[in-house]
Amino acid sequence: MSNIDVMSANAIRVLAADAIQKAKSGHPGLPLGCADIAYTLWGKEMNHNPKNPDWRNRDRFILSGGHGSTLLYSLLHLFGYGLKKEDLMQFRQMDSLTPGHPEYRHTRGVEATTGPLGQGMAMAVGMAMAEKHMAAKYNKDGYKVFDHFTYVLGGDGCMMEGISSEAFSLAGTLGLGKLIVLYDSNNITIEGSTDIAFAENVETRFQAFGFQTIVVEDGHDMEQIQKALQAAKAEENKPSFIMFKTKIGKGCPAKEGSPKAHGEPLGDDNIVALKENIGWPSQEAFFVPDEVYANYAELAANGAKKEDEWNKLYADYCAKYPEDAKAIEADLNLDIAASLIENADYWTFEDKAEATRKLAGMALNRVKEFVPGLFGGSADLAPSNISDMKGEAYFSKEDGTGRNIHYGVREQAMAAVANGITLYGLRGYAATFFVFSDYCKPMARLASLMKIPTMFIFSHDSIGVGEDGPTHEPIEQAAMWRALPNFHMFRPADATETLAAMYSAVTSKNTPTAIVTTRQNLPQNAGSSKDALKGGYVLQDSTKAVPDAIIMASGSEVNISVKAKEILAAEGIDVRVVSMPCIDLFEEQSAEYKESVLPKAVRARVAVEALSDFGWGKYVGLDGATLTMTGFGASAPQNLLFEKFGFTAENVVAKVKSVL
Repeated sequence: MSNIDVMSANAIRVLAADAIQKAKSGHPGLPLGCADIAYTLWGKEMNHNPKNPDWRNRDRFILSGGHGSTLLYSLLHLFGYGLKKEDLMQFRQMDSLTPGHPEYRHTRGVEATTGPLGQGMAMAVGMAMAEKHMAAKYNKDGYKVFDHFTYVLGGDGCMMEGISSEAFSLAGTLGLGKLIVLYDSNNITIEGSTDIAFAENVETRFQAFGFQTIVVEDGHDMEQIQKALQAAKAEENKPSFIMFKTKIGKGCPAKEGSPKAHGEPLGDDNIVALKENIGWPSQEAFFVPDEVYANYAELAANGAKKEDEWNKLYADYCAKYPEDAKAIEADLNLDIAASLIENADYWTFEDKAEATRKLAGMALNRVKEFVPGLFGGSADLAPSNISDMKGEAYFSKEDGTGRNIHYGVREQAMAAVANGITLYGLRGYAATFFVFSDYCKPMARLASLMKIPTMFIFSHDSIGVGEDGPTHEPIEQAAMWRALPNFHMFRPADATETLAAMYSAVTSKNTPTAIVTTRQNLPQNAGSSKDALKGGYVLQDSTKAVPDAIIMASGSEVNISVKAKEILAAEGIDVRVVSMPCIDLFEEQSAEYKESVLPKAVRARVAVEALSDFGWGKYVGLDGATLTMTGFGASAPQNLLFEKFGFTAENVVAKVKSVL
């Protein structure tokens, strides 16, 4: 490599070190150790155009080790993505474009929010699956309109996290030839050498997953780095894993190879020593020579040419294959299902008792006809979740066109892969039992942070699971999901509410949704309506202007509440029944609407839900009561469990009387 290449890589080191020092906080080890890898990848092998970060056929780069964010910020600045030197100077400061970890939709050019180790690895698998899917559906001879790579960079911590093994096991099984994993192997963690807790042969592990494996003995030699990247790109039938043996904090004499380089500023003296050691021409903070900026501008221009070439190819494709071009745009259109609100056929159902898991399956198979970009599956539970798309193939190594995904028993990876698919522009979804949603929580949290509409289908929603017992009966999970900002959790009571939940999920643009469904059959409720889209509504009202009491419920407990209303009416007590399928959405309604449903004047309130009472206090107030679970469930038929734990109309009646 030329001297300008060396200087350009060192510019990443200098900017990262200066930004962290100015902030008095950050992680210099990864940026200094991976600068040569990052420069070679972004400058020599990766197709990207800083003028258009949303170019459809760009290569994707995910920094799974998000703590090393100054590596990414330095690249975005140097390549001209719009991140200014002043932004680097505001690293980790309030309202800056350079937060401590990369944030999607916050900083131009960031493909995914990362930080929790391993999650970026799994999201990259989702992006690679989406690329393979779209390529299989739409590429023609001479027209590879979907033809790009997904690169993901992480270190020892990402490899230790279990989610990465789940995801890469799936990636190898699916033969994702456009996925390239870059492993920063520096043998250092916060606590010291990796030998204290991580002694396995990582290369052999990836060979077992079905990856091509490449080892670069000197992860700072740009010629070796480029040869490895080229070899990885040449392998079309399996994903590639490149182990780069690097030195953490490379270039800083006092901290190179030391755990101290990981998560603390280098210090003023060490930054002086770093710049002297690498022959940097100035000790001025954030100084980059003009010739380095010129080199990056030339590399960026090459990326723009790549997009120009692709744009011409795609224009020819659209002219030659206009129906396929329309289908591509439909797959990537987040607004495509909006008209379903007026589609009478979508909202029809049989007036019979039905499990909401079956109704959700019905809704899924209706929306899949209107949402061609729907792409997802279950963690080995599709027959139980009723979460497969009928008549659609399964995505596989041999057939990338399938819309259904066999995730295997990999809930953590599944949720992150679904995020990657959604980040790509399709509608990713994931399904499992509600009790196993615990495995999905960290990845769903990232979806909420990123403001992406990943959909989750969680069946077997309460003690109604029955004979499988307390290990499979969720209690506290609903409270967990309701506590998550920018997340909609629906627990529908019947067909109308289930259809509303699915409609809400596939029309959302910025908010992930969970649809939580029953194993047992539920009746259709008189008064159920599309008002479920408001999260909470009056299902059956009292005859009085001001009800004697209000009963609030979700899911299977709504019908119990309706029966209680009938008993109370016979005794001269006139109550309102409010169905609350999605508390999160109800909270987004106007104060006037919420008052119309839950008037403050009515203090006699009862909440009924076969789950934890956590969160219901806000609605029942000091004078109200809850009929909820206070412990775990048991193993028995569902109907006996509801009696044992008091979820009967008679018990609801008693609760109402207790607050009057």
